[in-house]
Amino acid sequence: MGKGGESVMAASAGQKDISEMNKDTAKYTWAEVKKHITPDDAWIVYNNKVYDVSQWYEHPGGAVIFTHAGDDMTDIFAAFHAAGSHNMMKKFYIGDLIPESVAHKDQRQLDFEKGYRDLRSKLVMMGMFKSSKLFYVYKFFSNMSMWATSIAMVYYSDNFFMHMASAFLMGLFFQQCGWLAHDFLHHQVFKQRKYGDLAGIYWGNLMQGYSVQWWKNKHNGHHAVPNLHNTTNETQDGDPDIDTMPLLAWSMHQAKQFMNGEKPSGTLKFLMKNQAWTYFPILLLARLSWLNESFKTAFGLGAASENAKLEMEAKGLQYPILEKLGIILHYAWMFTLSSGFGRFSVMYSIGYFLMATCSCGFLLAIVFGLGHNGMATYSAETRPDFWKLQVTTTRNITGGHGFPQFFVDWFCGGLQYQVDHHLFPMLPRHNLRKTHALVESFCREWGVKYHEADLYDGTIEVLQHLDKVGHEFVTEFVTDGPTM
Repeated sequence: MGKGGESVMAASAGQKDISEMNKDTAKYTWAEVKKHITPDDAWIVYNNKVYDVSQWYEHPGGAVIFTHAGDDMTDIFAAFHAAGSHNMMKKFYIGDLIPESVAHKDQRQLDFEKGYRDLRSKLVMMGMFKSSKLFYVYKFFSNMSMWATSIAMVYYSDNFFMHMASAFLMGLFFQQCGWLAHDFLHHQVFKQRKYGDLAGIYWGNLMQGYSVQWWKNKHNGHHAVPNLHNTTNETQDGDPDIDTMPLLAWSMHQAKQFMNGEKPSGTLKFLMKNQAWTYFPILLLARLSWLNESFKTAFGLGAASENAKLEMEAKGLQYPILEKLGIILHYAWMFTLSSGFGRFSVMYSIGYFLMATCSCGFLLAIVFGLGHNGMATYSAETRPDFWKLQVTTTRNITGGHGFPQFFVDWFCGGLQYQVDHHLFPMLPRHNLRKTHALVESFCREWGVKYHEADLYDGTIEVLQHLDKVGHEFVTEFVTDGPTM
C-alpha cells in the first residue's frame, strides 16, 4: 500500500477501523486530486472514488499505474483489467470525489462517457472478447513455417541472394511474432494471464529476443497515455513511445521540454531540421535498440526509462529464469543461423544478422508508427477523456495504393484497426472488424472524428508532420544564419 494512502487513512480515520471510517467518508475536490501527480504522491479516481496508490510499484501491471496519477482512471482500468479486479483497490481507498467539482465535464460529456461504457458492455454481451483458439493455432503454424523456411534457405543453399531472401523472411517472421506476442500479452487469448505471459515469453524472448517485462512496461504505458508529453520531468504520465528526443520531435512542446530552457546545440539543430529524412534510417535501426533494452532488462543491467527503473527496483522480473533462458536460447539459434551453420565468414554472418534485424525494425515500426505518429499530441495535464484521447491520437490503416485490404490485414497483425484496438485492447484481433463497425457508428452518432489512411498516404502524413515540426523548430531557434 502506498505510504500516502496509509498516512491519509490514518489521519482521516483517527485510528478507527474501516467500517467506522466508511460512516464519515472523506470528500475530495477535483482540484485536490490534481495535486497528487507523482509516483511518490499518487492519487487516482475510479468511478468517483479516490485512491492513494503512492509508491505502489508492486501493482501487478507495474508502474503504468502512475500514468494516471492525479487523474480519472475509470476507463483505462476497464480496458486493461478483468471484471472484479477493482476489488484489489479497496485497501487504497481514501474517500469520494465530489462530482460537482469536475468543472470541465458538462452533461453532454457525462452522457458521452456513459455511451461508450455502454458500448463496451454491449461488446461483452456479444462475445467479442472471446478468442478463437483455432485462429491462434493457425497463426502458430503459419509463423513457424516462415521460421522453418528461412532456416532451410540457409541450410540447403550456398547462394547469396537466397541467403539475403532468407534474412528478409526472418525479419518478416520477427514482425509477425511481434503481433502474436502483442495479442498474448494483451491477454486477448487466455483468461488465465499466466498462460498469456508464457506464450509471450515464447514469441517474445525465445523467438524475437525481446524481454516480456521490458515490453509490458513500455507498451502498457503507451496504451494508457498515447501521444502524451510528461507534465514535468518528475511525473511519469507521458507516452514512452514518443520519448524519441533528440532524434525525433513530434511537437514543439516536446522539443522545448527536452531543451529545458537551454539553447539548442548544433547537433540538435541538424537533427530537427532533417528529421523527415532521418526517420526511415532510424526505423531500420529500431530493433537493435529494442534488443539492447531487452537484454539489459532481463539481466539487470539497466532500464529503458525512469519508470521501468523504479519498477524493476521495487519488484524485479516477474519471470527471471524464463526471461533470461528465452533470450539466451534466442541468440543461440540466431547465431547458428546467421553463421550459416558454421559455413559463413564473420562479415557475412554480420551482414545476415543485420539484414534480418533491420528489415524487422522497419517492418514493425512502419506499422505502429503509422498508428500514432503525426497524429495529435497533448500535454498530460490537458488530456481529453479516454475515448477522445485514444481516437484523436490514433490512425487506422486501410487498403489502397496497390495494397489490397487482405494484405493489410495480414501484414499489420490487427493494428490496421489501431483506433479500435486502443479502445478495447483485450479484444482479440479476429473480432476487430466487427467491432470497428460499431465504433464507427458510435463516433458518427456523437460527432467524434477518427482518421484512416492507407500505407502510402499514412507514411506521407508522418513525414509531412515531421517536416512541419522541424521547420517550426528552425524558424524559432535558428536565428543566426545557416549553421547546418
